[in-house]
Amino acid sequence: MELWLQSSIHALLAALALPGIGLPAIFLISLVSATLLPLGSEPAVFGYVHMAPHMFWPAVGVATLGNTLGGIVTYAMGAGAGNLWQRWRHADPARSDAFPTAAATAQPADPLPSLSSRAPAGGRWHALTTAWFRRFGPPALLLSWLPGVGDPLCAVAGWLKLPFWPSVCYMAIGKCLRYTMMTAALMHAWPWVRAWL
Repeated sequence: MELWLQSSIHALLAALALPGIGLPAIFLISLVSATLLPLGSEPAVFGYVHMAPHMFWPAVGVATLGNTLGGIVTYAMGAGAGNLWQRWRHADPARSDAFPTAAATAQPADPLPSLSSRAPAGGRWHALTTAWFRRFGPPALLLSWLPGVGDPLCAVAGWLKLPFWPSVCYMAIGKCLRYTMMTAALMHAWPWVRAWL
């Protein structure tokens, strides 16, 4: 049994090895890391580019595509949660009275009125997020690459029903800049880090 388990683990690790799979592995890791799961894709991109420096731009492009598609999944989850919340809130009039929306206090000149009517008023984080998205709109998703903050930003953008295609474009730009800068910086710093170790 122990021998079977050990050979199975080795087979799994060999199947997931970057040299063997390459760009599909980077795509999958980047896609999964852009959902709400805590996984970083930068080490995989750096490891692959370190082994094959001539594949810098293809690796960055594939990682950007995978990470953007993961952001779209997170956006869709936020939109679905927002729709469920609206249905649940409007199913019982007592619930809609219990959770007044910010739309009741919104000014008529609000450039994005749907943003203020999507979520119940309450809490500092809700007010901060709503104000942030009302002020910047889809360009706020340029920050979707930030660790710990970026994935929730995509979910909130879906919840607030930001325009889909502009949101996707800004997500892609931010994620591409992140992979380009981080991979280039790691490639540049790697000889010094290796010498220090």
